[in-house]
Amino acid sequence: MRSIIDITDLSITEIDALMATASDIITHPDDYADSCRRKKLATLFFEPSTRTRLSFEAAMYELGGNVISVAGGDNSSAAKGESVADTARTVSTYADIIAMRHPKEGAALVAAQKSTVPVINAGDGGHCHPTQTLADLLTIKREKGSFEGLTVGLCGDLKFGRTVHSLINALTRYGGIRFVLISPEELKLPGYVKNDVLKKNGIPYEQTTDLAAAMPSLDILYMTRVQRERFFNEEDYLRLKDTYILTPDKMRSAKPDMCVMHPLPRVNEISVAVDDDPRACYFKQVENGKYMRMALILMLLKEAGRI
Repeated sequence: MRSIIDITDLSITEIDALMATASDIITHPDDYADSCRRKKLATLFFEPSTRTRLSFEAAMYELGGNVISVAGGDNSSAAKGESVADTARTVSTYADIIAMRHPKEGAALVAAQKSTVPVINAGDGGHCHPTQTLADLLTIKREKGSFEGLTVGLCGDLKFGRTVHSLINALTRYGGIRFVLISPEELKLPGYVKNDVLKKNGIPYEQTTDLAAAMPSLDILYMTRVQRERFFNEEDYLRLKDTYILTPDKMRSAKPDMCVMHPLPRVNEISVAVDDDPRACYFKQVENGKYMRMALILMLLKEAGRI
């Protein structure tokens, strides 16, 4: 039974096919309205979420399916000490496909090993968030037309940012990408991503703490929040949380067609005054995420012989 735990579980050919399906859904939504009729998606979210959980649920409803849901570990048998493995095995008897978010790295993989239906990782700690990456890729493709030759700035929490790690893994498989890694020293990209992905594949990158200096060269600026939930020390969080704040003034030095992205939720790292800038694409990401999740649900259910 195939599950999607990491963006690298999908080949470039498959990602391109998912983007093509998502684009067709956008153009011809009625053609997909009954694709998952009488099928059920279980959303198991043991960590807070708004966009990802509702996006999965909206995706299944728009495909004609139904949703059963657990939102928060306190509302499930996990509060009684039930293991992730037992939860997945149990829920897979009720549903045709599972989307799962968990604060512990590797939890989605454990669930997939025990589930009898496909499992989609909706975020596991600071590790991976493959469906956010699919949303990001469709946004870049729709805004820029191609991935070739882009300079991508990743700004903020690059240490714990699972969306950043997944996006790097995906984009490095396309040609001509260059990265600018913008972060405080304490939140730099982990060595295993830098060495095993960027250096190993000869991907050009530079590291800096200066967002303003990097702005003029960027085709994509991917902002991230400093994540309070990943810190063990409240003082460190408070000291770092407002390191980077994107404002209209900073946007003046950016390219006229630069694309500003953010996986959301934002706190202070993008001023609301930037929202009206035509280069602000973070709410487009939200919508694109629904379409890519629709495409992924369809792919996995077809492969599993459930539709």
